Amino acid sequence: MTRDYSAFLPPKIKAGGSARQSSPLETLGWQSCFAGQISVDALAETPPVRIVEVHRNTVHVIGDGVDETIPPLADATVGDWVLLDRGHPRSSRVLERKSLVKRRAPGTDRQVQLIAANIDTVFIVSSCNQDFNVARLERYIALAFEADITPVIVLTKADLFSDVQNYVDTARAISELVAVVALDARGDEPRDKLKDWCRQGQTVAFLGSSGVGKSTLTNALLGTQSIETQPIRDDDAKGRHTTTRRQLHLVPGGCLILDTPGMRELKLTDAAAGIDDVFADLHDLSAQCRFKDCQHLSEPGCAVRGAIERGEIEEARLGRWRKLRAEEAFNSASLAERRSRDKAFGKMVRQVKKAKDQKGRAR
Repeated sequence: MTRDYSAFLPPKIKAGGSARQSSPLETLGWQSCFAGQISVDALAETPPVRIVEVHRNTVHVIGDGVDETIPPLADATVGDWVLLDRGHPRSSRVLERKSLVKRRAPGTDRQVQLIAANIDTVFIVSSCNQDFNVARLERYIALAFEADITPVIVLTKADLFSDVQNYVDTARAISELVAVVALDARGDEPRDKLKDWCRQGQTVAFLGSSGVGKSTLTNALLGTQSIETQPIRDDDAKGRHTTTRRQLHLVPGGCLILDTPGMRELKLTDAAAGIDDVFADLHDLSAQCRFKDCQHLSEPGCAVRGAIERGEIEEARLGRWRKLRAEEAFNSASLAERRSRDKAFGKMVRQVKKAKDQKGRAR
C-alpha cells in the first residue's frame, strides 16, 4: 500500500482565509476523527476530556468546562481523549486514537510502554555536539513514521558551533521526507522557526535525550520559564533528567506541547513499516535482489551490495538498517508470543469459571 507522505510536510495556510473562533475542545486538539466516534446525545452524558497528565494513582483530564482528577484508566496515556463517566470514572471510554507513540519498555519482560497518543508532530531534538547520533535519529523517525506522525529534526545549540551546516546536512541525508531545523533553543527562534507546526489545536511533542533542550524549547514556546532546566555535563555533553513525567502544556492561542523525560533507550516494536520508510532506498533496492531472502552479505545478484560497491550507499547505513530490522523483529515476535500466551491463559480462566458456574447450577 502506498503511504501518503504529504502529511509529513509542513502545513500550508490558505491565503486570504479567515480563521473562525475555535471551540474550547478544538483548542485542546479535538478533531473530526474523534467527533465521529460519539453521538450528539452521548456528548451531554459523557463529555469528552483529554488526558494532560498521568500520575501513579490519578489522571488529570481537562475539557469544555472540565478540569478534574480521576482514577487511572487501563491502557490510557497522555494525549488520549476520554468520554468521561462522572458516575463511574473508571468506566470512562478511551476514544480510538489517530496516532500512538510506544516503545518496548526497559527491562526484560518485554512489555509495551505507551508514550503519548494523538500527536500531530514530533520534534526529534538533538544537539550540535557529542549528543548528535544518526542511528538514534533514525530510531525516532521510524517511530514517528510508524505512527503516521509528522517528524521534524530540531538541532539545538546551533549558536555554539561554527560548523552547524555539517550537522544539518547529515540530518537531512537520513530522509528527504523529514524537515531539519537548526536553532538556539532560547529566545524567539523556536517560535519563529517552528510556528508552521505549532498552530492552534495542534499537538506537538519533543522527544530526545536528556540535556538536548526539550524543556528549554517548551519554555520558549510557552513564553515562560515554568519548566525547570539544567545544564549538561561538560565532559560528555550529557544531561540530567529535568522533566520527570509526560505532561501536556497549552500555549495560549497556540498548540499543545508534550514535554517528555529523556529516553536512555528506545527499543522499537511493531514498527517494521516505519523502519522501511526511513530506509526507503535500501528497502526499494532489496526488492531488486535476485533472491527474495537475500541478506545483502555476499549473495550473487544483490542489488544492495551493488549500490554499495558503486558508492551510492554507505556500508554503515546498511548495517544500521539490518540492526533495526533484527531488533524490531525480535521485540515484535516476543510481544506476539506473550500476547498469545495471555490469550490462552484468559481462555483457560473463562473455561474454568464456566465449569464452576455450571457445576453450581447443577446443585
